Amino acid sequence: MSKINNGRENEPVWALGLMSGTSLDGIDAALIKTDGEHVLGFGQWLTVSFDDDFRARLRETVHGRGDMLAMEQEITLKHADAVKALLKQADMSRKEVRVVGFHGQTVIHRPHERLTWQIGNGGLLAEKTGIDVVCDFRRRDMATGGEGAPLVPLFHAALSRQMELPIAVMNIGGIANVTWIGRSEKTSHDLLDLDIMAFDTGPGNVMVNEWALKTTGLDCDFDGKLALAGKVNQQVVDALLQNAYFTKIPPKSLDRNYFSYELLNGLSKEDGSATLTEFVAASVEKGAQYFPKPAKQWFISGGGRHNPALMQALQKRFLQVYPVESLGWVGDALEAQAFGFLAVRSLQGLALSLPTTTGAIRAVTGGAYYRA
Repeated sequence: MSKINNGRENEPVWALGLMSGTSLDGIDAALIKTDGEHVLGFGQWLTVSFDDDFRARLRETVHGRGDMLAMEQEITLKHADAVKALLKQADMSRKEVRVVGFHGQTVIHRPHERLTWQIGNGGLLAEKTGIDVVCDFRRRDMATGGEGAPLVPLFHAALSRQMELPIAVMNIGGIANVTWIGRSEKTSHDLLDLDIMAFDTGPGNVMVNEWALKTTGLDCDFDGKLALAGKVNQQVVDALLQNAYFTKIPPKSLDRNYFSYELLNGLSKEDGSATLTEFVAASVEKGAQYFPKPAKQWFISGGGRHNPALMQALQKRFLQVYPVESLGWVGDALEAQAFGFLAVRSLQGLALSLPTTTGAIRAVTGGAYYRA
């Protein structure tokens, strides 16, 4: 793999990151200027929502009931369209973008079996966009004993290295993951010299969304209306928290289909949503017990920050809880920006994950490279 800019490794470049998350709602695309160590600027971003038919077919595929290869082709072409739409919106040419960071769509994530699979054809995306592509970010980490997730922590650290630490940056997508960032005793400004810890705390929006779909036919609990109208069944929350995942020491990560809905049988649509929302917040609280020191502030990204019921449940526990927009970040673009940042690091052979973020035996790079 060649270094960026013909070996001038520290020269900032524009990268374009792509993210299609476990919530199955659409594709986020974002431009970011970075040298792989620092974030020098944010460009434009957009979200391309999936239509109902495609989302239904994607959900079937994720559950193992669809044509995986056909879906991979289709979703790759949708990502190519998202790249072209963003470049048009930003009035940029493909030649101005050094690399695309292509996460793909997770269909399987079983870290205990050393298996992870994100569908997406990097070669096809490079061909359709005319831009070099880095994809398949997770499997190298798994090959070195890591969980393969979460991969956004180094990006969170790059953004917050000048802040008053420790803080927690929480992404609540389909799965909820947290990055704890503290100041180490080292005096260097190297990104890897920060104290960084990360893991999946538990489900994020996925169970709430699936419950809403099952009980109302809607894709999610819009504005937390169901949860706010319901009553928490604390017995169900407590039973869900008995899962062995919550006593497992981080780093750790989850598949979207890990938890069962059986305990919710008999609950109304409102009470079920309220109970699951409380479960998400309670699982975050469980996770925070593993932090080296309490976080002074929590910053929330991902779709979960749009749910007032969930934000209230988090604020009840941690008090200093804010959407990432309070820092000038864009929560809907953050994960896509992260994979643009990681793509640049991959081109440079820099670490994408650490023993304290994924459990890998050493700081490890990753990604597969497709030249356009």
